[in-house]
Amino acid sequence: MHPSPDPLPRIRAARRRDLLFATAALVVLFIASLVLFGLILDLVVRGAPHLDADFFTNYPSRRPSRAGILPAWVGTTLVMLVVAVLAIPLGVGAGIYLEEYARRNWLNDVIEINITNLAGVPSIIYGLLALGLFVHGVGLGESILTAGLTLALLILPIIVVATREALRALPREMREGAFALGADRWQTVALFLLPAARPGILTGIIVGLSRAIGETAPVITIGALTFIAFLPPPPITAEFPWISFDWLWSPFTVLPIQMFNWTSRPQPAFHELAAAAGVVLLVMTLAMNALAIYVRYRARRLLG
Repeated sequence: MHPSPDPLPRIRAARRRDLLFATAALVVLFIASLVLFGLILDLVVRGAPHLDADFFTNYPSRRPSRAGILPAWVGTTLVMLVVAVLAIPLGVGAGIYLEEYARRNWLNDVIEINITNLAGVPSIIYGLLALGLFVHGVGLGESILTAGLTLALLILPIIVVATREALRALPREMREGAFALGADRWQTVALFLLPAARPGILTGIIVGLSRAIGETAPVITIGALTFIAFLPPPPITAEFPWISFDWLWSPFTVLPIQMFNWTSRPQPAFHELAAAAGVVLLVMTLAMNALAIYVRYRARRLLG
């Protein structure tokens, strides 16, 4: 009988390959992080001197010293409000239905495949769809409501997939235990599954809203204004019923559009204003993510 080969050389070679791969991955991660940090630092250094009260309260102007982002940050806030109100309930509800209620047949398989594929569709396609459907088909015009609907459709597949994955990761014993206690399917979902899956669902919502707030192509396609010198009607009024929805039909602009407008101009002063607007957009994104992360952290603590 031939003696068995010594496995130690192969084990050492495998460990060397693992170490080499881990080292290469760390180097790539370090370089990418360094580039990202450099870009953010350059953005802050160029834009921070312009971040004063006038910058937030002035309208855009042809003179850089008087230009501000008041319509842009107000429009961004209102559009993201519409996106959150539409996309979060629909996305979470669709994910719950597909994972917990839908029967396993060919139709639901087709729906699942299409939802997964839609998560990778370029955003300009959603803009063209909204232009034909919402702007010209339904007649909503170039309004805040149209922008909210467009971006809600854009991030809807992300939230649906995240909700399904969060529910799918829960052990089957949790469902069986709820049924054993006498809970019906809805009580099982509402009282047991959703609280346990909340951190994963919130992660999908964070990713989706972060993508929506920075999108430019869809809102340009549906007719967002690059120069606007007025604000939409306020959502809250001094008269009964104290809530107005007229702002949904108002023309709008958003921070990415304002940045695009300033960077397309040759004056260096406008480029610095675009950097300042980029800092504001970055802070808004981080603040929105921080709020969602805090809610996710609280949910995990309540679950013990």
